Amino acid sequence: MPRKKASKPSFEEALNELESLVETMEQGDLTLEESLKAFERGVELTRSCQQALANAEQKVEILSANTPDARLEPFDAS
Repeated sequence: MPRKKASKPSFEEALNELESLVETMEQGDLTLEESLKAFERGVELTRSCQQALANAEQKVEILSANTPDARLEPFDAS
């Protein structure tokens, strides 16, 4: 039976999980394999957070650009 892909965590959830991973890894009690899995998950979470921040920055720029002749551009809010 195929595994369902988990839904993408919110920014806050991803950041909390990332902070928890860092704390766990800093303790130094993980095996090499566990450390690599934790690092891989941390990279995924970091990318997710960076994308969420980039989307938020784009929204702020669009909303704060008080230019009446500004060109409308499609926005992907995924």
